Amino acid sequence: MNTIHVDVVSAEESIFSGEARFVALPGEAGELGIYPRHTPLITRIKPGSVRIEKADGSEEFVFVAGGIIEVQPNRVTVLSDTAIRGKDLDEEKANAAKALAQEAIKNAKSDIDLAVAQSELVMLAAQLAALRKFQHNR
Repeated sequence: MNTIHVDVVSAEESIFSGEARFVALPGEAGELGIYPRHTPLITRIKPGSVRIEKADGSEEFVFVAGGIIEVQPNRVTVLSDTAIRGKDLDEEKANAAKALAQEAIKNAKSDIDLAVAQSELVMLAAQLAALRKFQHNR
């Protein structure tokens, strides 16, 4: 069977390391699909869901809050400050944080406060979308 080694790493820990048949994730210019022997590539990724089709046919979902991907013909490395396993995503917590970010946007006293709150809101919206994907594919 033809596989590619995949590592998904956050600032705190290794989230996933193993063999996969296919990886899909949100690239900066659109959705990226990576199979074994892919052309080498380094690019930024947007917040969203990384879908890993493992060698045994099962799937693993990981939410990333943006980052960088490096692709080599036999290896994919995803680096993100924040990465959360699909099974560890908490909808209630994400919705509460989203409400706080929306409130922070309303109460922003400077352009910097507004930009930080908007960035947090975008990341949380992507996290909730990733959670819905994970729940749908269970």
